[in-house]
Amino acid sequence: MGALFWLLPLVFCASCTLTWVLRRYALHKNLLLDVPNLRSSHTVPTPRGGGAAIVLSLLVILPVITWLGLVPPEVAWSIGGGGLVVAAMGFLDDHGDIPARWRLCGHFLAAAWVLFWIDGLPSLSFFGISLQLGWLGHGFAAIWLVWQLNLYNFMDGIDGLASVEALTVCVGAAVIYALLGFSAHSLVPVLLTAAVAGFLVWNFPPASIFMGDTGSGFLGLVIGALAIQAAWLSPKLLWCWCILLGVFIVDATWTLFHRLLRGVKVYEAHRSHGYQVASRRLGAHLPVTLGVFAINVLWLLPIALVVAFEWLDGFGGLILAYAPLVWIAARLNAGGAEKAEVGA
Repeated sequence: MGALFWLLPLVFCASCTLTWVLRRYALHKNLLLDVPNLRSSHTVPTPRGGGAAIVLSLLVILPVITWLGLVPPEVAWSIGGGGLVVAAMGFLDDHGDIPARWRLCGHFLAAAWVLFWIDGLPSLSFFGISLQLGWLGHGFAAIWLVWQLNLYNFMDGIDGLASVEALTVCVGAAVIYALLGFSAHSLVPVLLTAAVAGFLVWNFPPASIFMGDTGSGFLGLVIGALAIQAAWLSPKLLWCWCILLGVFIVDATWTLFHRLLRGVKVYEAHRSHGYQVASRRLGAHLPVTLGVFAINVLWLLPIALVVAFEWLDGFGGLILAYAPLVWIAARLNAGGAEKAEVGA
């Protein structure tokens, strides 16, 4: 893994520099400014679309590390092709408004591309029983990927949150890989961490540029794809990824179902996610972003490690990890009626 000594700073510097260029360009041309409205969690017009720096930094390095024999070609093709489709759609959506049905079609197309190159979903493990789901599993995997990229978009609503989530999840997964003897497979998660860290320099609260759909959708798909690829190494690794992603999965899923039960239009913009409620109550983004960092490192990562070493079954670890997160979402009334809805 000596290549990391030059690949990591290269990707970090490229991402950081590209983010700076994108910010200067957006401000100079007065383009892609996210102007605050009643549904926003920020108060100052801020450039968006900075996630393109993450996309470009990773996609440019993928062919290089593939040529060097550091990653299998199918990994580069799956992540590169699927990620490019999602990022392109996000870029167009950042510049305009693509109808939801076309976005969804593009998302499933990207998911199908990823699954084609990684041979779909492998067998899963439930309490020591191996389950081969066949085509049903492949369908579930496609839904998983589409949900991951969309929930990442939903959760990218306050300064630094989506970046910190990607950093902690990917570093946590890389640590688990190293401890279990899969160090060679940690290269892509680590390089993605470097790309996100370069962007985070400009996105850390108070953010001077936002990720936009270009970056959030890309991150969601790539992280979802890495989770499925990990399952081919060992079924328990999929549980580890799901545990590490607990904050985003629980908040987004709880909020969606709560809004569905209330009969509101779930596709409309809103500010009822748990993290948005928490940021308003605390009056700042930074405490929430740091709180998610702490939960990921101090709670979710230790449980993922326990599952990785098979001291606890994957599903049991998932329940243990998610239980307090569900309680927090309920306490925050995530997905509940907002003041604007109550007064309407």
